[in-house]
Amino acid sequence: MKKHIPNIITLGNLLFGTIAAIAAVNGNYEIAALSVTIGILLDFFDGFFARMLNVSGELGKQLDSLADMVTSGVVPGIVMYTLLQENALDLFDKTADTLHIASFSTGYLPYFGLILTLAACYRLANFNIDERQSDSFIGLPTPAMSLFVLALPLIPLYSDNQFFIDLVQNNYFLIGITLVLSYLMNAEIPLFSFKFKNYSVKENLLKYLFLVASLIMILTLEVIAIPLVIILYVLLSVGSNLSKKTV
Repeated sequence: MKKHIPNIITLGNLLFGTIAAIAAVNGNYEIAALSVTIGILLDFFDGFFARMLNVSGELGKQLDSLADMVTSGVVPGIVMYTLLQENALDLFDKTADTLHIASFSTGYLPYFGLILTLAACYRLANFNIDERQSDSFIGLPTPAMSLFVLALPLIPLYSDNQFFIDLVQNNYFLIGITLVLSYLMNAEIPLFSFKFKNYSVKENLLKYLFLVASLIMILTLEVIAIPLVIILYVLLSVGSNLSKKTV
C-alpha cells in the first residue's frame, strides 16, 4: 500500500490543477491561485514521501510530470490568456477605430498567452530525460513560472500600488513576460535548488539570503512580492554562476 501513497499525492496535485483551470476559465483568480499553490505543495510532498518510503519509480515520475503539466503548464497559460483578453476588451472598447482592430486584439492576441503552456510542456519533457537536474535546476522550474503568472491578476485585487497595477493591465508587458518566462524555463541557466544536504550557513549562504529576502518582501509587499521573489531567485542564481566562473 505504501508505494501508492506518493502517487495518490501526485493525483491530488492534478485534481487541484484541474480545479484551478476551471476557476481560471471563469475568471476566479483567487480560487485558481489557491488551488495552484496547494497543487505545488502536493508536488513537493509526493517526492518527499517517495524518498522517505523508498518507493520512487518510473510510474511516479511520469505521473508527476503529467500533473505538473496541468497545474504549472495549462493553468498559467489560461490565466495569461484571460488577462490579455480582459485588457484588450477594456482598451479597444474605448479606443478602437475599426471593428477589425478590436476583433484581432480580442480574438487572436490572447492566444499568445498559451505560449507559456507550450514552453512548460517542452521543459517538463526535457526535465524527464535530463540527468543533470538531480541536485539543481537548469532553467526556471514550471512551478515558479506558474506562481509568477498566478500572482499577476491578484495585484489589482489586493494592492493599491498603481505602478504594478498599470503593468498588469498593459498587454505589451504581459506579452513580454510571456516571452521571458518561456525562454527562462528552457534556457541553459543553472538555478540553485532548495535541497539542503546540511544546514551549514557557509555552504548554504545563498539559500539563506534568498529565504530571508523573500520573507521580508512578502511581509512588506504582500502579493506583489511573489513575482519579485521569482525574479530575485533568477538574479541570485545568475550572479552565483558568474562569481564561480571568475574564481
